[in-house]
Amino acid sequence: MADFIDLREIAPDSLKRIIENAIEIKKSREGMPTCKPDPDRPMAGLLAALIFEKPSTRTRISFDVGVRQLGGQTILLPSAEIHLGARESIGDTARVLSRFVDLAMIRTFDERNVRELAEHAGVPVLNGLTDQSHPCQIMADVMTFEEHRGSIEGKNVVWMGVGNNVCTSFLHAAGQFAFNFTFAGPKGFDPQGEAVQFAKANGSQVEIERDPDTAVRNADLVVTDSWISMHDCSEAADRTRETLQLYQVNADLLAKAPSSALFMHCLPAHRGQEVTSEVMDGPNSVVFDEAENRLHVQKAIMRWCLGV
Repeated sequence: MADFIDLREIAPDSLKRIIENAIEIKKSREGMPTCKPDPDRPMAGLLAALIFEKPSTRTRISFDVGVRQLGGQTILLPSAEIHLGARESIGDTARVLSRFVDLAMIRTFDERNVRELAEHAGVPVLNGLTDQSHPCQIMADVMTFEEHRGSIEGKNVVWMGVGNNVCTSFLHAAGQFAFNFTFAGPKGFDPQGEAVQFAKANGSQVEIERDPDTAVRNADLVVTDSWISMHDCSEAADRTRETLQLYQVNADLLAKAPSSALFMHCLPAHRGQEVTSEVMDGPNSVVFDEAENRLHVQKAIMRWCLGV
């Protein structure tokens, strides 16, 4: 059994096998009803705890459906019901959970919560998202690219906008999957320095480019994410939008990239802000394949964690 917390901590060969298995899992379910379990039911008799301190659409649905397709069952634990680290320590919660469940996925704010849970749990712990990283999402992104364009090794990934948690995990993946990474955004929004250094140290070419047109010139994949929280209506948010407007992924920008370049967004998207509907719904966009692949890749991750 193994945890899935940070892409840097998992051998590249293991990550590649997870992607290969995810693609096989997806192909094996073609034409099957969503609720029908996989024929081998590798999680039969197993129970997964899904812990949510942060709300979600794709993470909740994909893990819940994924466990059911693997033949297992889930128990949903919203933060209001368990008060992680408040009414009792995270370590004690982990010890208790380990007596009842076989796997735990947590979507939380601080990555230290994931690590403390994993330190004291006797079952595999998966990072469903933190303010610092989003490894499951990037595994789905790599899977989606390889479905459409073959191996991502040596390809050029361009990130537009804000160097956030998803960007951090993309840089971790750059080092592990050997692709090149360009960040395009204004000063003050750059990606985490430690993540940049990890990618470079593992052979990835990483560039910081202020000119968006130059950034996408040789792109195989253009990626963006929300610039601000979905519900932030503050003056500071308005200023952020103005600062980042130059880095909006629109038809004019994408026309400066190779015609084969794919577009991704982990969703939810602010249509008309970081990306236009013309791009989101256009021929280069694979955002809904990307969303679906959260299901398949997380099933492969859970199988890897459990050794089933």
